[in-house]
Amino acid sequence: MDVDAYRHVNNVVYYSYFDTAVNEYLIQQGVLDVDKGEVIGLVVETQCQYFRPIEFPGQVQVGLRVRHIGNSSVRYELAVFRDGDDTASAQGHFVHVYVNRASMRPTPLPPPLRQAVTALLVAG
Repeated sequence: MDVDAYRHVNNVVYYSYFDTAVNEYLIQQGVLDVDKGEVIGLVVETQCQYFRPIEFPGQVQVGLRVRHIGNSSVRYELAVFRDGDDTASAQGHFVHVYVNRASMRPTPLPPPLRQAVTALLVAG
């Protein structure tokens, strides 16, 4: 499922790269507890543009930045690079709305989460 007949990484796998990069950053910053955290992020919008294939097997790197921070949402922008390449093979974005795990209703970003995503904020 991860590759097509030409040994290219399938398009859906790029979204997994995006999700992993965002969650890994938040976990490393200590602001996401996937098992017990009161606030979790739900993906409400995604988009990806593909420029050239990534072949399997191979290594990738994912660049991450934040374009917009709202009251309860964050727009993450990402780029996927074949290991060693300076030019992205794909780029896209995720919009997470942060919700209370129990009520599943939007909630303001907790200050530590806001601080972590602000560190990645770029103008524009």
